[in-house]
Order: sequence, then structure tokens, then C-alpha cells
Amino acid sequence: MNPGLLQLATLAAAHPLAPACDHFYFLRHGQTECNARRIFQAADEPLSALGLQQAARAAELLAGEPIRSIVSSNVHRALTTAQAVSAPHGIAPWVHEGLRERHFGELIGTSSANIDWACAPAGGETLPEFVARKREALDQALAQPAPVLIVAHGGSLYVLAALLGVPVDMGLLGNAQPLRFERDGAGWRVKSLLQQVDGGAAIA
Repeated sequence: MNPGLLQLATLAAAHPLAPACDHFYFLRHGQTECNARRIFQAADEPLSALGLQQAARAAELLAGEPIRSIVSSNVHRALTTAQAVSAPHGIAPWVHEGLRERHFGELIGTSSANIDWACAPAGGETLPEFVARKREALDQALAQPAPVLIVAHGGSLYVLAALLGVPVDMGLLGNAQPLRFERDGAGWRVKSLLQQVDGGAAIA
């Protein structure tokens, strides 16, 4: 793990989450053109054609799950994904600004290929600010009627996993890959609904 992610994990682990539920779901948004090109993106970046297909696929995978609440980042790519997966459940997503991806300030539009999570970008959020914001938003999201589905971003997943003490396998970071978090004794574990169906194939 790179130093920035280690720092993120340390910050999150200092104030872990303690959800009352026994399981919940997490979904990263579908792919955008900036995702494919590995570019720091603005909030209004739309899903690509592939991203829309991924969101539709995620909706199929989640349609049979007993989801009672859907909480989404208000960023365009996440909200579009949330609207796709909410349709089969007849649930309107609760839009939560605190679930937005980290604001990278002046880095937006530049390459994210060698992202340093420990950086303090001009005009953006520091890592401690980002982790604190995410913790509060995730805590509020998981307090909704269970089971909850959270639709957000890759950065959200890093923080969420660290808050629960769950290691994140890189294969779980794919766009629009539905994840189920569930209690495992005193801790938590995560599994991919996509891998259950497709035999381990992750979405790029």
C-alpha cells in the first residue's frame, strides 16, 4: 500500500465506525471518460457509454437484494448510477453531499495515474478533512433504515473499509461493482456480487 493510503487508513482507524446494521451494500459509480484516461475529474463529469452499461448491470445484480434505503453522493456520475439501481426497488435515493469524492482542487484535469492521497492540493481538501467528512457522511448513511445501499466513489470505499477494519482488494475497486459488507464475528468482511455471478471478473 502506498504511503498516502496508509495515512488514510491510519486516520480512519483512529475513529472507527460502529454501524448498528448487520449488513449493507456499497456501489462505486459507473465509469467515466476521465476514469478511463486516469484524470482527476470535476463533479459534472458524466458516465461514459460503458459506465451507463455498467450501471444497468449493477441494477440487475442488486434488484433481488432486500434494499430499503439508497444514499448517494450528489456528484453527477454517482447520482446517475444511483438512479439506475434505485428504479427496480421503487426507492428515491437520498442525496448526501458529504459522500462526494475528495476535492482535488487545482489537480482537476491533470493525470491521476500516480495519485498521492497524502497530498494537499491547492484549492482542495486535505486528507484529514476528507476522511473526517466521509466518516460523518457514512455514519449518517448507515443510520438509515436497513439494509442500506451507498452509491459513491473510490475514495469513499477506501475510507469505509478503513473505518470498518476491512482490507480492500484491488479487485473490489472496479466501477459499478456491487459490494456487500457483512458482520463477521466482531469485525466485518466484504464480498463482490459481481464476482459471485461472473466467477471473479472485475469491471475495469
